[in-house]
Amino acid sequence: MASKITAAQVKELRDKTQVGMMDAKKALVASEGDMDKAIDFLREKGIAKAKKKSGNVAANGLAKVVVNGNDAAIIEVNSETDFVATNDTFNGLVDTIGDTIAKQEPADLDAALALKTADGETIQEAIIKTTQVTSENVQLRRFAVVKKTDNQVFGAYLHQGGQIAAVVVLDGADEATAKDVAMHVAAINPEFVSKDDIPADRLAHEREVLKQEALNEGKPEKIVEKMVEGRLHKFLSEISLADQPFVKDGDQTVSQFVASKGGKLVTFVRYEVGEGIEKPTVDLAKEVQDQING
Repeated sequence: MASKITAAQVKELRDKTQVGMMDAKKALVASEGDMDKAIDFLREKGIAKAKKKSGNVAANGLAKVVVNGNDAAIIEVNSETDFVATNDTFNGLVDTIGDTIAKQEPADLDAALALKTADGETIQEAIIKTTQVTSENVQLRRFAVVKKTDNQVFGAYLHQGGQIAAVVVLDGADEATAKDVAMHVAAINPEFVSKDDIPADRLAHEREVLKQEALNEGKPEKIVEKMVEGRLHKFLSEISLADQPFVKDGDQTVSQFVASKGGKLVTFVRYEVGEGIEKPTVDLAKEVQDQING
């Protein structure tokens, strides 16, 4: 029996691909409601190009990078409103959390919340105190501790005062080069350091989708493979940091830029405040109407 396709599924697919309602419904029917297969169906038919998956940026707060010798902490602390995110009390909390995590390197979120700060209270207690002062729900959402050796350098960059934070590690080169790469990471949002880090099944899947897309465009079989390789190269340049055109000089890739400074890419972490958190949309007109009717 065919799967029943809901309006919510159609809307989700349209949001992800920008296709028309009938095309979205046809793709979902053909894929029996499987969202990923429906996206592949649309791509193969040439109806839509896959949009890079990204979470809905909705929650407020700040991201920050704190470097402590050969250790760096990147954190995200959330608040309910952007007004509180600019509050001195909230900013002080973010600084305290970043410093404490960079120095003590907790293993996970529970361990981080139990850490004692320089003031003698735990991070959890500091968060509760800030919640009481601001009257908002404040949370340490996530963190990562990034390490380097004595021969490596950190690069850190904050965009819009902490709406996006990035930290990178380079072998060789210098801090100025590493900061430029961190700026690139913040702006372009790569998924992997290099194509070698991309899972084989992800590459194989992309190659197959691109092949079907080319065949469905009516291209001759003998040139399809060459087309697929060209499109795959473009795909890699979109998700692999090493293969992306450097944001400050599009004539060279990021890896070429770093190599020209005597360095090599090692790793990176990028946080964007609120990514992946869905914020309920408020229909003000409906709220007003409900109050009138009530």
